Amino acid sequence: MSRLTALKTLVQRFSFLLLLLASIALMMFGKIDPVLIEGIRAHVTDAFVPILDAISRPAATVAGVVETVVDISEVHRENKDLRLENASLLQWKQVALRLEAENNSLRGLLHYKPEPGATFISARVIAAPGGPFLRDVLVTAGRRDGVRRGQAAVAGAGMIGRVVEVGEWTARVLLITDINTRVPVMLDNTRQRAVLAGDNSDQPRLLYLPPEAPVAVGDRVVTSGDGGLFPVGLPIGVVSAVGDHLVKVQPMVDLGKLEHVELVDFGLPGGLVGEADHFSGVR
Repeated sequence: MSRLTALKTLVQRFSFLLLLLASIALMMFGKIDPVLIEGIRAHVTDAFVPILDAISRPAATVAGVVETVVDISEVHRENKDLRLENASLLQWKQVALRLEAENNSLRGLLHYKPEPGATFISARVIAAPGGPFLRDVLVTAGRRDGVRRGQAAVAGAGMIGRVVEVGEWTARVLLITDINTRVPVMLDNTRQRAVLAGDNSDQPRLLYLPPEAPVAVGDRVVTSGDGGLFPVGLPIGVVSAVGDHLVKVQPMVDLGKLEHVELVDFGLPGGLVGEADHFSGVR
């Protein structure tokens, strides 16, 4: 054992020198027979390939895991960004839909052309506080905007009512379907006079038509100008039904979907002929 230990100590002491001598010997041997050296190198490489492959597999696995984690993190980040972008797009979609609806409503006001000399104020409908016995709407224009009682309320292609109450910032419009409404009208084609009377239904009636008056479904109903409140020819609706002592009129505008109106001042001297007072009493 002592001899073996001494040999190990000698090898360790002169290991560098031995390796240097071995390298020099291999170089000299490679010069003498390079084919043999290449064959030996190839065999050594083949022998170490399984070991190198076994060593490289954990590293490749770890690298793959790291790459997968990075990919998952990147996908999660992109997914979060897409969710935020989608939420933002949904908000813009709602804004766009609201603006489209408002634009369509405002575009409908262009269908009506006020008489020369008439002035008008555009307002937005903010409430329809009327119950089962009232058909009216509240709009965002008042005394400070120049609104006054008796002005006609117009939307789309025709008249929808008249202003009956005016505050500093808002005004109340009594619709033509309200039971308190009475508007002097005439049939556009025959010029036959009548009175449009609301009955709290979606279609007001024509009163005081002579029994022999020619009336047909589709006849256009306009203001007659009687009473001096409205000018002649302001569109109101068309005849929708003709029966025994009953003629119904379909308004030009869907009064259940009002969003914007125009309050028109024709500069006429007429008044509300008692309708506003009656309205106030009912309320």
